Amino acid sequence: MNGEVEPRILTSLRSKYRQAITEAFEATKKATGSSSSGSFDSFSSTASYEASGAKARAKQRALGNLDFASKNAMTLSEACQILNVKPLQDGKTDMEIVMNRFKRLYDVNDPEAGGSFYLQSKVLRARERIEAEVRKKEEEEEREEELQGGWRPRLFNR
Repeated sequence: MNGEVEPRILTSLRSKYRQAITEAFEATKKATGSSSSGSFDSFSSTASYEASGAKARAKQRALGNLDFASKNAMTLSEACQILNVKPLQDGKTDMEIVMNRFKRLYDVNDPEAGGSFYLQSKVLRARERIEAEVRKKEEEEEREEELQGGWRPRLFNR
């Protein structure tokens, strides 16, 4: 589960919370003599919209249809701009330059030194995005090399 709550459990919890809020709202409405239910209607529609979105995302995740950018919300070009590095050429870049820029920007934006936590986290996400892209390309090259050269199991000495 990786720390995620299953969608059916979330739906069950949401319906219980929705019922409790409905009862509290109705009790408040009776006590105040108000006949307006507009705010609850908007809450109810928002909750059902969120529940349907969670179900759709869970289904897409199970099918493996979410691409990397939609999961992490940072494009490769945005990551390169944040770290001020050249865009990857055929999935490769000088990781030493990326790490040097990352370390400098991460330290400059340290909240304890008067920096911004938001910017620091963006710098971290940018580095992670570039590393993931490079790793993905390396795995593809290894797979291609294995297909061309034949499978050779890695043996470990005991």
